[in-house]
Amino acid sequence: MTQASAQAAVKPQPRNKLLILIAAYKLLQALLFAAVGFGALRLLHKDIGDVLSDLAAAMRFNPESHLVNFILDKASVLDDPLLRRIGVVAFCYSALSLAEGIGLYLEKTWGEVLTLLITASFLPFEIFEIIQKLTWLRVSLLVINLLVFLYLLKVVASRKNEPIVEAEPKEETPAE
Repeated sequence: MTQASAQAAVKPQPRNKLLILIAAYKLLQALLFAAVGFGALRLLHKDIGDVLSDLAAAMRFNPESHLVNFILDKASVLDDPLLRRIGVVAFCYSALSLAEGIGLYLEKTWGEVLTLLITASFLPFEIFEIIQKLTWLRVSLLVINLLVFLYLLKVVASRKNEPIVEAEPKEETPAE
């Protein structure tokens, strides 16, 4: 088989635009969690109440509002060990999302399966959250994740049924 006929036999497949869209979402998610991790580590050894009070003042929130008081009350439980744990978990999830995004962008089966498994693992928690409190945001996230899960399941199942095309070895030309 000549090189020209080998190239004609192996035509590049068009890119799967939905996989690229899901990959972009995963890469943005990785950036978000990396930012959360850096933010948590940046808050180490600081008084969280003072930081949030300064932020509320800079954003011109009413210091007597219920929202500001609620956030300040919840911030009192944040200490250095908890901030470290938040940072580590955020960085781990960021790395996982990055791996998912890269695998999906490159249309690798491992990326699709990884995303499929991780998405499936979070669905029970999302359903539980909706049972606890029904909101449009929670329902929207569940619907999006269900659609991603079903689409990736379809992609992985269709790959399983595709024949494996192996490239033929190149013919060696004798040395002159």
